[in-house]
Amino acid sequence: MIQIQNFVFNPFLENTYVLYDETKEAIVIDPGCYEQAERTELSDFIEANELKVVQLINTHCHIDHVFGNSFIKRKYDVKLTIHKEDEATLRSVEVYAPAYGFQNYERSEADAFYEEGDQVKFGQSTLDVLFTPGHAPGHVILVNQEQNICIGGDVLFDGSIGRTDLPGGEYDVLIQSIHDKVFALGDETVVYPGHGGTTTVGKEKISNPFCALSK
Repeated sequence: MIQIQNFVFNPFLENTYVLYDETKEAIVIDPGCYEQAERTELSDFIEANELKVVQLINTHCHIDHVFGNSFIKRKYDVKLTIHKEDEATLRSVEVYAPAYGFQNYERSEADAFYEEGDQVKFGQSTLDVLFTPGHAPGHVILVNQEQNICIGGDVLFDGSIGRTDLPGGEYDVLIQSIHDKVFALGDETVVYPGHGGTTTVGKEKISNPFCALSK
């Protein structure tokens, strides 16, 4: 059974996730750890639970989700996997990071790419990759339907949606991604977003002011 540990890192209050199961194999998703104290908090948890990190995943590559990429790759000797359409997004971070005040940002490169229909595997667990552009060109969500889990990045939030005013963002595309991919999941599916608390597909279908389905 997949266990999920959430950490809230950096000034953007980004959710970093560690997923693991009974085998102790783990994956790190969207490491937003920029400060050394944040990196220590994350690595201390991994060490305390005797986890073996086997993969690093970005749902998308905006600055707040990739601060810790180089740290994770270096410390655990793992590869970074992203969607090909977000490679330019990742490479652009080193250009604008200083303007945001992050002078010590460490650039990272993708080692592999996933596509719609691929699977992320660790231990005895599997996550399906669904392509959900709109917030970022290469955004994906990661789903385990057996446990009703959706690692949603910045697509859908509790009562809100991802912003679309950043380069590569498209409002209509994002809404389509939500309706076609996220809302196609079971109503009981728990969405673990890139910011804020969890929500469910069923709740957002009914009440989300941006994307609720009309009755």
